[in-house]
Amino acid sequence: MFNFTPLLGARSPPSAPQSLLELDGGVKVLIDVGWDEHFTVSKLEALERHVPSLSIILLTHATPSHLGAFAHCCKNIPLFAQIPIYATTPVISLGRTLLQDIYSSTPLASTVIPADSLAESSYASGSSSSDPTPQLLREPPTSDEIAHYFSLIHSLKYSQPHEPLPSAFSPPLNGLKITAYNAGHTLGGTIWHLQHGMESIVYAVDWNQVRENVFGGAAWLDASGGGAEVIEQLRKPTALICSSRGAEKSALTGGRKKRDEMLLDTIRATVAKGGTVLIPTDTSARVLELAYLLEHAWRKEHSNNSSDSPFKSAKLYLASRNVGATMRYARSMLEWMDENIAKELEADEASTNRKQHKRNDSKQIGNRDNQPAGKTDGPFEFKYLRLLERKKQIDKILSRPGARVILASDSSLEWGFSKEIFHRIAGDNSNLIVLTENKAMLNGSNNDGTSLGSLLWSWYQEKRDGVAIETGADGQNLEQVHSGGRELQTGFAARIALEGRELLAYQQYLATQRRSQTQATLANGATLESAADAVDEASSTSSSSSEESDPDRQGKALNTSAKVANLNRTKTGLDKETVGVNILLRQPGVYDYDVRGKKGREQMFPFVSRRRRADDFGDIIRPDEYLRAEERDEVDGHDMRDGVSGKENKLGQKRKWGEAGLKDDDGEPGSSIANKRRQQRPTATDRNGTTNGDVALTDQLDRELDELSDSSDSEAAEGVNGPSKLVFHQHSINAHIKIAFVDFAGIHDQRSLSMLIPLIQPRKLILISGSASETSYLANECRQKLVPMASESTVKAEADVYTPIDGETVNASVDTNAWTVKLSSGLVKRLHWQNVRGLGVVTLMGHLAAMEVDQHDAADSISKKRQKLLKDDDGEESKARQTRLDDKAQRFDPVLDVLPASIAAATRSVAQPLHVGDLRLADLRKMLQSTGHTAEFRGEGTLLIDGLVAVRKTATGRIEVEGGGFGAPNYPVKHAEGSFHAVKRRIYDGLAVIAGG
Repeated sequence: MFNFTPLLGARSPPSAPQSLLELDGGVKVLIDVGWDEHFTVSKLEALERHVPSLSIILLTHATPSHLGAFAHCCKNIPLFAQIPIYATTPVISLGRTLLQDIYSSTPLASTVIPADSLAESSYASGSSSSDPTPQLLREPPTSDEIAHYFSLIHSLKYSQPHEPLPSAFSPPLNGLKITAYNAGHTLGGTIWHLQHGMESIVYAVDWNQVRENVFGGAAWLDASGGGAEVIEQLRKPTALICSSRGAEKSALTGGRKKRDEMLLDTIRATVAKGGTVLIPTDTSARVLELAYLLEHAWRKEHSNNSSDSPFKSAKLYLASRNVGATMRYARSMLEWMDENIAKELEADEASTNRKQHKRNDSKQIGNRDNQPAGKTDGPFEFKYLRLLERKKQIDKILSRPGARVILASDSSLEWGFSKEIFHRIAGDNSNLIVLTENKAMLNGSNNDGTSLGSLLWSWYQEKRDGVAIETGADGQNLEQVHSGGRELQTGFAARIALEGRELLAYQQYLATQRRSQTQATLANGATLESAADAVDEASSTSSSSSEESDPDRQGKALNTSAKVANLNRTKTGLDKETVGVNILLRQPGVYDYDVRGKKGREQMFPFVSRRRRADDFGDIIRPDEYLRAEERDEVDGHDMRDGVSGKENKLGQKRKWGEAGLKDDDGEPGSSIANKRRQQRPTATDRNGTTNGDVALTDQLDRELDELSDSSDSEAAEGVNGPSKLVFHQHSINAHIKIAFVDFAGIHDQRSLSMLIPLIQPRKLILISGSASETSYLANECRQKLVPMASESTVKAEADVYTPIDGETVNASVDTNAWTVKLSSGLVKRLHWQNVRGLGVVTLMGHLAAMEVDQHDAADSISKKRQKLLKDDDGEESKARQTRLDDKAQRFDPVLDVLPASIAAATRSVAQPLHVGDLRLADLRKMLQSTGHTAEFRGEGTLLIDGLVAVRKTATGRIEVEGGGFGAPNYPVKHAEGSFHAVKRRIYDGLAVIAGG
């Protein structure tokens, strides 16, 4: 059984998927906890209802649309943090910095407390009906808490099957295996493969088949087979869950190289006029591709001393509140990137070693330079890209004249530095904003829920106020759409401290939440303890006394579970009789318990013995305990993987004087940021391979950042600590900025979807994470391409394509029918087994008949059971029960026997041979080359042997062999007479040719 339910992101904005997979045995798998850019709490209601029944959680990408609600769920939804969670290492590390950036950038992420949850006695009683309900904010998770939540995630590597552990309140997983494959969209992005019984499920949302500068392509195709076949693990799944984003988007002619040139030409045209270019992007995923491209473009232009490129006078910045930690993680995970990144790093290290060797040799003969070796210019060792993490730094660089390029988070322009920078530069028509993603508007209209990025995208599509045409380096026209001075009103969210009646309402709400969490924890612990008591007592009946075997206690665990369910409905607490002696441990403030008249465990002080977690290989080892120093996530010297460092700063708790200020990425107080940067920055003599002009330019930028850092310490006092509420400040501007678009989303397009889905050959296709038009378009196209493939097979089949909406459940179970039959001994002797890749294959034809089970064989086993059951029975009851057993013993089983001679002769004449197996052209090429034949690939899916014979494999798996009578002039004719027959013989050797008779 396999049921799929999209909780969010199916055929409706936002494209933030939350997918629920239900398997046999009550196993429930949640994939992704995405959130929209407005952080709407109502989008998580469906997710919250399923949390108590979840088995495991899987995460795919480190983007807000895939894990934006992770920290909120861990902090505000009970039991969520107790569910095992799995993701790749880059998703864990970059997701941590992403959420830390979000919660430090906008108060919207803290979410507003619903009005019905506030205490009515404290607020509603003293307020009139006309007063608006204040938007009180929940307590946001701190950076330490976010780091602790992500330390709970189990890290996985690509292409390594893993059997996960279920949650404490989940049924057994029954051999569920999960495997992560590269998705190509982000660093560590994952295509999940789930194998559960006969169900083979592939979850592929937001993948990219095209290789980029930083990210390798998705791991669909098998490189060893010429790149024309899908890898065996992802081929022909029972269900493929795929995203429909980009289904109507055509691929750019020229590919990645043309896309990069368009972006650089667009930037060059603006900075040449002294303007500012703003590129809004995410803070942890696609920003790596943009930062790498711009940094290397600046390096190339500065290395050419003869050119007068405008990039030499323009400054390059990357603005995000936690970008330093993001880039530090990126530098430590180069092995997850494209192979060209590793080659670049090796080339830089080799060049540095050669220069160091020459410098050492020159010192021996009296070199006067005496300059020590510096650091290598690695892929993410930025030389011209400056990182900005403070608002004061943004204000400082915008107040200075000159051309600049700013990468800023977020791409939606609803939070982060991108929104503030846009309002500062939108009034000048010499400035430019470059959109990198297709931000479709909600419902196609500009309503209150539309983000600023979606509004600018609609302006770009309308082109109402004209288009400015710029010419690129290759002569191609580049469009820049004018804003036309439109009035733009946006709201900036701010946090204000509570006081008076609002503070009282928040305190009562907080007390209610803490009491509910305590009761839920107490109830959960009581249920587990009662279940354990029942199991222990049942297993130790032989050594327990008669007093301890009270029949009234047999349903204790069941009664406790019923009371816990009633607790959740009535919001009341459990009494001492229900919890038992465990109340001494579970409930604070209780130190006495009456054990008089109690039995069993109720007579002694409770003791909780922690059971050792083990698997088939022994005790479970935590890989986090064996990490190297550079791989650990430390804050103030404490490893965050072992829990939150130090004590949490709760409401009303005293703190030390130095703990109140903001801290930087290394855990140091904010006041020492500038000093640490000065101490850690290499001097001009420490840099290797740079000219004097480059060193002077770098030193100048360093001095500017020192000035910005010195003025950033006052930001620690701007934040509001403690209870607060949300207010919006409206700002109105006349937008004259120009708008351009270059697609850097890194999402599959129409060509990738139409080519790969037929190659994957799924039995059932489920489309999510796209607009209604994209989903409908892709569904119609897949129905046309998958149906012909099914009609070619010997068994009639139909292509099932589902397009569910949010909350709709799809039954995508595998369509199989299985029967159990017995083979007669005569038929077994005639079977001729063939070996295909380690599997035995045989075909048989027989006569099916119902044969009565031999009573002599079954009599002994049945009589023994009958004697035991009828030992204490007498009279008519004994006779009736014996009669029923006799009737039950007389049963018939289906048996397949040898065909009679008359029928066998008729079937042998019409039976067709059957080929079993999957021939790979790469294996055929090796076999032919080992026997002296010349074999090489020509085109996609074509193997040429000896210049005479061509072997092709179609998309449906059909093998076509073509041969000619004349050889090619460039090939020696060694096997001209037997090439065609040798190829066919090798093909038949790789397949099991089974005769129908």
